Amino acid sequence: MSSFLETGARPRARRRRALRTQEPRPKRTATAQAQQTPPLFPVQTPWLRSQALNSVRHAAALRPFRRGEFGVGAASPTVGHLQAANALISRLRAELLRLNGPVRAASVAAQRQPTPQRLGRLLDLKERAHSWVRATEQIWDFYFELFGQRQGEYGDWLLSCDRIALDCYQAAFRGVGAHKSIPAPPPFAYMRTGFSPATFRRGIPLSRLGRMPNPFPLIELPYHRLVNPWTLGAVLHEVSHNLQNDLDLDQVIPREIGARLRAAGLPPFVAHTWQRWNRETFADLSGLLLGGPAVVASLMDVVGRGRRATLHFGRGPHPTPYLRVLISVELLRRMGFPQQAERFRRAWTALYPDPRAGSIPRSILDTFPRANRIVVDTICFTPYPELGGRSLAQSYRFEPKDELMIEEAARRLAAGTDPGVIPARFLISSARIALDRRMARPGVLARNFYTELSRR
Repeated sequence: MSSFLETGARPRARRRRALRTQEPRPKRTATAQAQQTPPLFPVQTPWLRSQALNSVRHAAALRPFRRGEFGVGAASPTVGHLQAANALISRLRAELLRLNGPVRAASVAAQRQPTPQRLGRLLDLKERAHSWVRATEQIWDFYFELFGQRQGEYGDWLLSCDRIALDCYQAAFRGVGAHKSIPAPPPFAYMRTGFSPATFRRGIPLSRLGRMPNPFPLIELPYHRLVNPWTLGAVLHEVSHNLQNDLDLDQVIPREIGARLRAAGLPPFVAHTWQRWNRETFADLSGLLLGGPAVVASLMDVVGRGRRATLHFGRGPHPTPYLRVLISVELLRRMGFPQQAERFRRAWTALYPDPRAGSIPRSILDTFPRANRIVVDTICFTPYPELGGRSLAQSYRFEPKDELMIEEAARRLAAGTDPGVIPARFLISSARIALDRRMARPGVLARNFYTELSRR
């Protein structure tokens, strides 16, 4: 019994001893409570001071690009392209730099005496400075991304397109009959996703640049075109848009087209339609003169879609897709390639045997053969003072001997040997011929194409 009692009492005794040995909890004092509360920090004065600091640092960050910043290889942006971009950035950045002094002075004044008037002045200046920061950063970011593409694995592809574009400009400006001021910098190619290539001409306001004028021609190319270089006849087309302006033909060509069609007795609607189509028609025909017959096949890649789409008459600047190939066929015939022109015509009309099945107006179809001949003659075979008294076909002529050069280069390109002194723009047609005749695998042709152009 005594053992049981001792055992039963032991836990209670332990609890009593534990309670006696616990130290009493201290009472919470005001000092201890303060140590557990986050300290307050000043707001108004540091904020007022930081507004001037932020403005200065924004201006410092949005500085001009440095030479070598995007690499030092051949694919990196040229000094001319960097200078043109920096001039645009510096123009806006100068406004921000001019505001830094007033923002700093307003900040100091508001810190000394934070009156409503002084605070309001600082807020107004801060907002103006921030607007210039956003405008400058929009342009800085555009060129940072644009130039940054040259550092990646596609740099040599884009460099190759630059060299094709430069070759087109050299052919055009050396071929005119009188001196013209040399445009600079030359076109710059970049890659962007999408179905169709595009261009942004020199001097036009761009939304991507905050409506500032574009300092040099931009050639936008989808990845799927770059991976298949035999489709890059589109480069010649986009470059030609820029040539129409830089050769000062952008006003005279539509005027002459309208005048000649009306003089021939064609209906006003027909004349107006062809005038509306002048820029895209010029680009197609100029690209053909620059690259030769295989460029027509590249055009067929672009406009050869479902019959409903290809026979659709739109209200935009592009001729109806079905007619675009036939316009180029007419020029090819005038260039001295009648048999090749007939082959293209037969292949195209086999794909689209009934042009009246679409929405092309009857007046356009009925007058097309005659209007087509007049327009091709006006654009390509009419002398212009802007070209030093020469025609476009005389300024950068393409003859049968040039096609033989392209054929020879196609065989060399397929074999992986040096294609020689062939102009860069001709290599697009060489790649096309080598592909169509199965001289080598597509991947081999693409690799050899870019290897040749990027090493020049």
